[in-house]
Amino acid sequence: MVLAERIKAFGRLGDMIAGLPQDELEVIQQKATGKNPWFTADSVAMALNGITRFLGEPVLHGWTSSYTLERQQPKTIGVVMAGNIPLVGFHDFLCVLISGNRLKAKLSSQDSFLIPYLFQLLIRIEPGFHDLAQFAERLDNIDAVIATGSDNTARYFEYYFRTIPRIIRRNRSSCAIVSGEESTGDLTALGTDVFSYFGLGCRNVSKVYVPEGYDFTRLFQAWEKFSTVLHHHKYTNNYDYQKSILLVNRSPFFDNGFILLKNESTFVSPVSVLYFEYYSNAADLQKKIESHQDKIQCSVSAQRWFTGSEALGQAQFPDVTDYADKADTLKFLMEIAKNA
Repeated sequence: MVLAERIKAFGRLGDMIAGLPQDELEVIQQKATGKNPWFTADSVAMALNGITRFLGEPVLHGWTSSYTLERQQPKTIGVVMAGNIPLVGFHDFLCVLISGNRLKAKLSSQDSFLIPYLFQLLIRIEPGFHDLAQFAERLDNIDAVIATGSDNTARYFEYYFRTIPRIIRRNRSSCAIVSGEESTGDLTALGTDVFSYFGLGCRNVSKVYVPEGYDFTRLFQAWEKFSTVLHHHKYTNNYDYQKSILLVNRSPFFDNGFILLKNESTFVSPVSVLYFEYYSNAADLQKKIESHQDKIQCSVSAQRWFTGSEALGQAQFPDVTDYADKADTLKFLMEIAKNA
């Protein structure tokens, strides 16, 4: 297959996902939630909707036009996929296959249904992909690897795959920068960035920077609609546990009944807890942000007023060019072929 054919196939896959009949969608949701109790029907639907945003043919043509992906010898690329949120490994799946390489993926046991399901749809659209992807327990006989995991597993990956080209991803999370001038709609949109996927994704906001003296009352009022997270027993268990720790340690915190806000200088917060930190001026804010650059996946602010940020409510809808850990996956794959 040439690049144009691969793009056309993925474009049709996007159309097929967007047009899934309700009964088929419900079957997909049930099978996915059966693998991971953190996955809900809504979160699976949100993830599917998210990937259709970059599967349009014009988007794919525009994206790949910046790279030299034709007339290259295919390589076998190992991918270690995470399973913290639905379809979190799809972008790597797309990058490897659209670049003309072969995929050998180790799926997370927490998300072992969705990507193989989409691969079957892709084969139905373009049978030429049939032999270009396999799902395996061991990543042997590969030319390069892309691995996603925790900071601890990253050290293992670095050692285990030390002899081949690699992208090794670590723990990251996202932050919001609040000016104090946000509308109720802005604050509600921020709630989407915080509560989607129960806060488990690297693009979930786990920390908020607020001006000194900030009053959280309006923010809590805007977030009332998200109180439904308590309907999920695993989230509620986390909330109760984290609250008990704060109480035992006599740590000050804010509590609206379904999320705990703690003044904390560190970055990645546990489920049901949102860290916040005050800033005094623009220079102070910039310094605080820069001190966590190696942990920040993305940042959000109202109308993107903070330099380099995305709009509130859009953290979970990245563009196809928004590479995890800011490591350009397609460039990495192109360089492997060039240096072969």
